[in-house]
Amino acid sequence: MGLRINTNSDALDAYRNLSMTQSKLSDSLQKLSSGYRINKAADDAAGLSISQGLQAQIGGLSQAVKNAQDGINVVQTADGALTEVDSILQRMNVLAVQANNTGSQDSGAVAAAQAEFDQLAGEIDNISSTTKFGQSNLLDGTFGTSAASESFSVSGGKVTASTGSFKIAGTFNGTALAATAVSIKDGAYTSASAFQSAVQNGIDTTLTGNGIAAGSVTAAVTDEGGGVWKVTLSSSAVGSGNTFATSASTGLTDGNANTVKFDGTTSAQGAAGASFQIGADAGDTQAVNISKADSATLGVAAGTDVSKSTTITAVQTAIKSVSTLRSKLGAYQNGFQHTINNLNVTVENLQSSNSAIQDTDMASEMVNFTKAQVLQQAGVSMLAQANSASQAVLKLLG
Repeated sequence: MGLRINTNSDALDAYRNLSMTQSKLSDSLQKLSSGYRINKAADDAAGLSISQGLQAQIGGLSQAVKNAQDGINVVQTADGALTEVDSILQRMNVLAVQANNTGSQDSGAVAAAQAEFDQLAGEIDNISSTTKFGQSNLLDGTFGTSAASESFSVSGGKVTASTGSFKIAGTFNGTALAATAVSIKDGAYTSASAFQSAVQNGIDTTLTGNGIAAGSVTAAVTDEGGGVWKVTLSSSAVGSGNTFATSASTGLTDGNANTVKFDGTTSAQGAAGASFQIGADAGDTQAVNISKADSATLGVAAGTDVSKSTTITAVQTAIKSVSTLRSKLGAYQNGFQHTINNLNVTVENLQSSNSAIQDTDMASEMVNFTKAQVLQQAGVSMLAQANSASQAVLKLLG
């Protein structure tokens, strides 16, 4: 064979193999020290893409679990407050039954019962207005609801009612109401506030007579100036997917002798509720509606005559309404808990799948590392041998 000095092919070959061995050893060290099989895209380009997608899903679902737990906390806070409202209503029921026992109750006893009844109504209002989760009020009708409303105009700055009425229909806090007449007391109403009171009284009478809490539909009449009144009927009790409507106005005329019509042409959709993101993807949400629970809405406002038999019925209706609301909250809580259980199982399985792609198999990689170490040592030795082989030329030159 020939002996050459300028090009040592054996040394170059040994160096090339040693460089590849060194690269493999470096990769093994990185995988063993980080615990990840994929540390850069070159390690597994397709696997990296899949792993990043799984990690995004895992992160989203893990946060969704926390969101669902927040939902449970919100519902439990509201339910805790309603527990006390329930207790208050039970006491109000006792007072109403007691005050209606006119055979043994004198005026002083009835007055004492009335005073306590009014005080309890005020406490219900206090609970309704102050129960919060963070800065969100839970029981004042603003959580997860916005009023469905319809508006009408009245001209001439006056409304005259002569056997005046209109019909109202809808579903309020789960109770359906077919088109039912709302009567407005006869008279001439020359101020917006007076007409508002007449409309509200008529609505409340109709609603309570059909087992629906007063205030489930509210009337607002505002003076827009120039003899124009704006009449707005709204409801926060219609819930998701429901509407309320009015129709068949009769016996109402404005100051310009025009018929005042509540014809329901702008019946509005109820709000979908406060939204909790309970999944990793857009649209994976759970809506929560919590109805208003003050004394007026429940039909037991301060000033309600405790000595009337209708008050017993009103209190019992209020107890039923609160119980229905608490049952609804319980259903929300159970739903959130099932969601959490399902999400946790999903996250666990996704993490297992991602681990198979992303994590280092330490035993297998240790085999590769040991092999690379041995090859590195052999390569260094062979490179030294190849480098020394060319020194044989010196003997020829001596």
